[in-house]
Amino acid sequence: MHFSNFAARYQKSTGTVRLMEDLGAATSASGCICQLGGGNPAHIPEVEDLLREAMADLTADTLAFGKMIGEYDAPGGNVAFRETLANLLTEQFGWPLTQNNIAITNGSQSSFGLLFNSFAGSFPDDSHKRILLPLTPEYVGYFDVGLAEQPIFEGRRAEIDLLPNRQFKYRVDFESLQLNQSHGAVCVSRPTNPTGNVITDREMDQLRGECHNAGIPLIVDGAYGLPFPGMIFTPATPFWDANTILLLSLSKLGLPGLRTGIVVAAPEIIQLIQNTNAINTLAPSRVGPTLLTPLLQQGKLQNICDELIRPYYERKRDQALQVIEQVMDDLPVRVHKPEGALFLWLWFDGLPITSEALYQELMALGVFVLPSRPFYPSELSNSRHQDECIRVNYAASEGAVTSGLTQIAQVVRSHF
Repeated sequence: MHFSNFAARYQKSTGTVRLMEDLGAATSASGCICQLGGGNPAHIPEVEDLLREAMADLTADTLAFGKMIGEYDAPGGNVAFRETLANLLTEQFGWPLTQNNIAITNGSQSSFGLLFNSFAGSFPDDSHKRILLPLTPEYVGYFDVGLAEQPIFEGRRAEIDLLPNRQFKYRVDFESLQLNQSHGAVCVSRPTNPTGNVITDREMDQLRGECHNAGIPLIVDGAYGLPFPGMIFTPATPFWDANTILLLSLSKLGLPGLRTGIVVAAPEIIQLIQNTNAINTLAPSRVGPTLLTPLLQQGKLQNICDELIRPYYERKRDQALQVIEQVMDDLPVRVHKPEGALFLWLWFDGLPITSEALYQELMALGVFVLPSRPFYPSELSNSRHQDECIRVNYAASEGAVTSGLTQIAQVVRSHF
């Protein structure tokens, strides 16, 4: 059987493929498994109860339920949801939005693929542009979506600030940023996956100014941020303007199975997404938007985020940090300051093996984490720091997190 060059890129294992395969392997495995590797959110009983009630109300409404499962939506996504969200963002943040500034996709990964390939790759003037990532490590799911034969990502190493209590924080190195005509867009996640870093308001203002001066858009991945699910534990001001593309998601509300991505952008970008939806999938799913619209209209979703989701993850973060302090007190470990999302980024300074080897060794014990190398673009390959870190998801049960971190400490200790 012969495949095209297009298909060849999907025949190899990548960081994204391995991430999702590990999720499936851990779910189906027998025996003691500590799943600390994937991006699954926690099952928060109080949140799931409210979502179940909303779904029950929806299924009880014969007309609404029939439309949700029996009719295609508009190519840009559910109009009522888009109008409601536009009004909410306008009222909450003062952004001048209408439904024409919002489109729905079948998950944020779909949004990344469309946007990155729209602003990077080959252009009619024979130029080749890239997406600049000003603060790496950055989300592993970005690097596999490029369709051009040449790489479409260019990364910048972060400055590292050492903090008290064996913590550290990455910071944008603006001296090396140097935007030019080879860049099609800049992208950051806030909070950052994998590190839990929240880029400061000052850094965001400077990035926005640099992008405006260079005439390129700033893409902000807010999958863990504001207004929902609100998994930010430090002061941070959300922003949007016509040169900003904000990506949101329903996944970290506890709804990853509904595959609902949201793009907030200028109307010409929204039109591009609508056309792409129509061509590739006819229309995005109706389920997520139909389920969430009443919660948005009634103000319940904000309460869920403020009163249930954010406090839950703050408690989980603190519990995980306490375990690390107990089981790794003799190890040269630093934790990136956990300011948001649901991950801890552990840096074992001087680790005698690579984080890839550590990942393989832990997986054999039933402990799933993620090594640091896949979170960097391929051209950033000569820094030892890139092989000394692992990402740990602390959304699992307290027992699994404690057991997993204890086994990580034992294996790392054996190598030191």
